[in-house]
Amino acid sequence: MDIQKALSDLQAQMQELRDGTQNKLSMVVFSGDLDRLLASFVIANGAVAMGMEVVMFFTFWATPALRDKKKKGKGKDFFGKMFGFMLPKGPSKVTLSKMNMGGMGTGMMKYLMKKKNIQSLDEMIALAGELGVKMYVCEMSMDLMGLKHEEMIDYPDLQFVGVAKFLEEAGSSKIQLFI
Repeated sequence: MDIQKALSDLQAQMQELRDGTQNKLSMVVFSGDLDRLLASFVIANGAVAMGMEVVMFFTFWATPALRDKKKKGKGKDFFGKMFGFMLPKGPSKVTLSKMNMGGMGTGMMKYLMKKKNIQSLDEMIALAGELGVKMYVCEMSMDLMGLKHEEMIDYPDLQFVGVAKFLEEAGSSKIQLFI
């Protein structure tokens, strides 16, 4: 095979791949730890500010961070009630992944954030909603943990989807992250 032809074919294939991507960030948010959730929303809000479309797919341990502390899910089985009791109820109840020290580390982090005028996780989530960040919640994770749609936060573009929807979004994204 001619090297020039092979190089030309490779360049054409790369261009096809580039043409199929959009100026979009698709992110799997897997962790429910405060520091990782903060990082997720800093990146998401920063990407939107740079003109990118942003899709966040919340799954497993990140899902409870989207619960509304004032709402209750009805009709839960025993395991759903246990998960509901054990898991944090909303963004204000999540803790640090390291140096939590029985809540002292999380309290110090929140104090320092406030002192240095850094938005809280609740404020970052609200800003993401204002900026048009799409948030998808994994139906399977919700079902597994016994979480209900009616107990989730009010958010402008919150959708309950399967993994196929996220993969569709990620397939056309310039950037994909797993946090």
